[in-house]
Amino acid sequence: MSEPAVAEGRGIALHRVGAMILRHWYLLLSSWPRLLELTYWPALQIITWGFLQSYIAQNDSFFARAGGTLIGAVILWDILFRGQLGFSISFLEEMWARNLGNLMMSPLKPIELLIAMMVMSLIRLAIGVIPMTLLALFFFDFNFYAIGLPLIAFFCNLIFTSWSVGILISGLVLRNGLGAESIVWTLMFVMLPLACIYYPVSVLPPWLQYVAWALPPTYVFEGMRALLIDRTFRADLMLDSLVINAVLFVASFVIFLALLRSAKRHGSLLGGGE
Repeated sequence: MSEPAVAEGRGIALHRVGAMILRHWYLLLSSWPRLLELTYWPALQIITWGFLQSYIAQNDSFFARAGGTLIGAVILWDILFRGQLGFSISFLEEMWARNLGNLMMSPLKPIELLIAMMVMSLIRLAIGVIPMTLLALFFFDFNFYAIGLPLIAFFCNLIFTSWSVGILISGLVLRNGLGAESIVWTLMFVMLPLACIYYPVSVLPPWLQYVAWALPPTYVFEGMRALLIDRTFRADLMLDSLVINAVLFVASFVIFLALLRSAKRHGSLLGGGE
């Protein structure tokens, strides 16, 4: 075997990753209901919560001073949730088509499959969130992009969390079958009260605050409030979040590989994980 072939076998082949991305891109473009679903719920959320923010701001001096905190929280939460959902749905598409057995018998590596799912989550996320931010600007005069460079730190930490959860969920569904696919839509909501999306960590009971600080999104939402209310960028919060995200990402990948090996031993790949 030639040296280039050996090197390719050991490394990540971008053409295989690109082929998987192209497959899911064509799948997405071929179905207008899929595209509509990506934009419908984010648009509905920003309009509903935006009008609530406007109403509260008219009757509460704090929200009048801290205008946009609720809308910003809604957008950041949607980045977190849609990032995970975009990853998991792309993975489920392969299970619904009973194609995972074929993929695992091909030269495609698990890491290449996961990278392709990550890229697809970004594409799906952009389709849903960009119109959402434009609606926030048009209806409520909230320019999400005016946050500037801190927005990059917010986004990176949230997307890493969403990928970690997406990888873990994909492994669980792979091992336990499509009967467990409901966790794709429900597991992330466990973070909703604990990540302090709409309120500061200080609102929680003292013992529950330790749990909240163990979740990387908590640092992002605390950082957003510090930026919008106090006009201060908390780089320390972003670094703490990044460290936790790194641990979660590695752990989720290791767990996924273990669940994949278990699925292979039990012969569940050919049956779509059933």
